[in-house]
Amino acid sequence: MADAFLDLDDADRREALEVAAAATGRPVHLLEKDVWVVWLLDVLFRAPFGEHLVFKGGTSLSKAYGLIDRFSEDLDLTYDIRTLAPDLADPQGDGLPAAMGEARRWSRVVRERLPSWVSGTVSPFVEDALAGEGLHAELVEDGDKLAVAYGPLAQGTGYAPPSVLLEFGARATGEPAEPRDVVCDAAAVLPGLVFPTARPRVMKAERTFWEKATAAHVYCEQGRMRGERFSRHWYDLARLDAAGVADVAAADRALADAVARHKSLFFRETANGAAIDYHRAVAGHLRLVPEAAVQAALADDYRRMLEDGLLERDAPTFEALMASCAELAERVNAAA
Repeated sequence: MADAFLDLDDADRREALEVAAAATGRPVHLLEKDVWVVWLLDVLFRAPFGEHLVFKGGTSLSKAYGLIDRFSEDLDLTYDIRTLAPDLADPQGDGLPAAMGEARRWSRVVRERLPSWVSGTVSPFVEDALAGEGLHAELVEDGDKLAVAYGPLAQGTGYAPPSVLLEFGARATGEPAEPRDVVCDAAAVLPGLVFPTARPRVMKAERTFWEKATAAHVYCEQGRMRGERFSRHWYDLARLDAAGVADVAAADRALADAVARHKSLFFRETANGAAIDYHRAVAGHLRLVPEAAVQAALADDYRRMLEDGLLERDAPTFEALMASCAELAERVNAAA
């Protein structure tokens, strides 16, 4: 019977991951973090509350769909608003309020309830799962976020820390979504070991395209990054385009309009004193390339991703990435 990777001692785990690193080209510290990512997905979606979760974002594109060759280190999760706030959102409805004023009230309720749910339900469940498997990690709660910090077997540049951040949201249903199988990156080259696997419900890639495209549009309109590790959106958009997902998403006008409506209600943003019009953006005025003067921060963040091994060896240059996204925006706008 094959040994379970998580049952090995630290020295044997590191030796196994060094073999996998030589075969895959991915650094040991990222292969180790990937094991924690998959293990946590399995824990969360086997939990009693797992049926109301949806896994989304860049990590879902790489781990669940294999559409991007980028190491994605954190877990972006939606807890169905119809479950968190059934007194507000009709359990049989689309999970959207009728007007902006109602959306503000729903957001206040979510901000109040979601951290309590993370602290009172998710955190204890993860703690019990760690204890049950003899694993050691520190859980750090921060509102609607839960960081799982483990003792690393290897160190990288520091760009990808030895911690998996679980980021929960609850202002959506997460739909459309479907179950997908998820495996560890090292599993394919170490068949003599058993690695964690998971089968989460995953937001469909076409919706993720529009989520990322509108996030990039906001940056282009505002000319500033909100937080770190933001350049990944542009890389993901280019890879989704190369996989054919962007064209499918661009042709789905109902989906584009649904994302625009959702963001208009729950994620209102302004630029130059005016509200950003998401409906206009998805209807032929999408911006994916920021002004040259504000590209420096994106370029530096992209460089740091490359240096820490998060991208494939032949990843495009930042200049090539911007050129790809410019062509993508033209095509998506023409389709609209």
